[in-house]
Amino acid sequence: MNETFSKLGFYPADILLPKDADMTKWAVVACDQFTSQPEYWQAVEETVGDAPSTLRMILPEARLNDPNVDEHIAGINAAMQGYLDQGVFRELPASLIYIERTQSDGKVRHGLIGMVDLDQYDFTPGSGALIRATEGTVLSRIPPRVKVRQDAPIELPHVMLLIDDPDRTVIEPLTAQSGAMEPVYDFTLQQGGGSLKGWKLTDAQADGVAAALAGLCSPAEMEKKYGMKDAAPLLFAVGDGNHSLATAKQCYENLKKVTPESEWASLPARYALVEVVNNHDDALQFEPIHRVVFGVDPAKMLEAFKTFYPNAHEGRGEGHTIAYTYEGHTGFITVPDPKVQLAVGTLQAFIDVYLKENGGEVDYIHGDEVTDELGAKPGNIGFKLPAMGKEQLFKTVMADGVLPRKTFSMGHAQDKRYYVEARRLK
Repeated sequence: MNETFSKLGFYPADILLPKDADMTKWAVVACDQFTSQPEYWQAVEETVGDAPSTLRMILPEARLNDPNVDEHIAGINAAMQGYLDQGVFRELPASLIYIERTQSDGKVRHGLIGMVDLDQYDFTPGSGALIRATEGTVLSRIPPRVKVRQDAPIELPHVMLLIDDPDRTVIEPLTAQSGAMEPVYDFTLQQGGGSLKGWKLTDAQADGVAAALAGLCSPAEMEKKYGMKDAAPLLFAVGDGNHSLATAKQCYENLKKVTPESEWASLPARYALVEVVNNHDDALQFEPIHRVVFGVDPAKMLEAFKTFYPNAHEGRGEGHTIAYTYEGHTGFITVPDPKVQLAVGTLQAFIDVYLKENGGEVDYIHGDEVTDELGAKPGNIGFKLPAMGKEQLFKTVMADGVLPRKTFSMGHAQDKRYYVEARRLK
């Protein structure tokens, strides 16, 4: 293998793909989508039926708090092992896969599947690791996800890592080279998710990727992009699947405690399968993640917001403006002279305190219409946030550490990563 990869924390992986499955039924959207829309997951169940599917190997987060969640997890692990034993998979050893995802809007997003070294990843705010979280990691969300991963014989990724490659040196050259690659799949994604094509890179193409990635984290490039020649280089920023990658890290750290250090490098759990996407890909759009608060008095909550920020006022204005919807009401509330960079930080600081003192629950919602629909139900209120410019992402993480949790989403829910590739963890 090209030794350059070891300096990047990113490697080709032994990738598992189904041999003969109906790929449309095989692939399902990331488990953290449609958490407040159980009808979506019911439609997936009806589409999949008894066919081999990644649906049998994931736990939709809509079911994470089910009383029989331990039974769900045991069933998932059994399904994984069953697929391995039944020869459902074929393995592509030491491979990188170039993908083209046609989104629901018709735009094509380009990606690269490989694995990252979790020793090179840190979700601690202010970390100088090569691979960093972009948003605050909620530590309480990790233990239930550890229960899903810790005994799993394989992993399926929905983690998307971003590279800051304005000159398009890493992934974009592969588009013109796909004719020299081995095709591995080409199919339509279910539930309006668009379509997906994938090709296995040649060894020479993989070497080209390694060289281009190394160029991205050179001191000259750090100074050019961020004015920080001597700063610890940031190569990969987590775009999607922040808590999934943090969970993989925790599982690996737990294994290190009971494994001799000389064996750490050979642990399959030391690595995690990911998709890498250029932050400058034209199809990649940053959308805000809205908030819906359940089980509250909306009018009382808005008054509390104004108390929390004494200079806040109804209507649009200078500062951070946030739209709201509750039963029979819509409007805007503005906080002038905010103390943080982004409106999501202003809103989340209030919500965290309010729910702690008054009860209620918050969910993180993709899409204006769904936020308005859920917010308009009795006892709920929806808050809609403005989008963050994607050019702000790497500079903010380099300068300030992480963003507030659930700051942005990369595209619509149906355009999220679908589970397709897998990798052995045992």
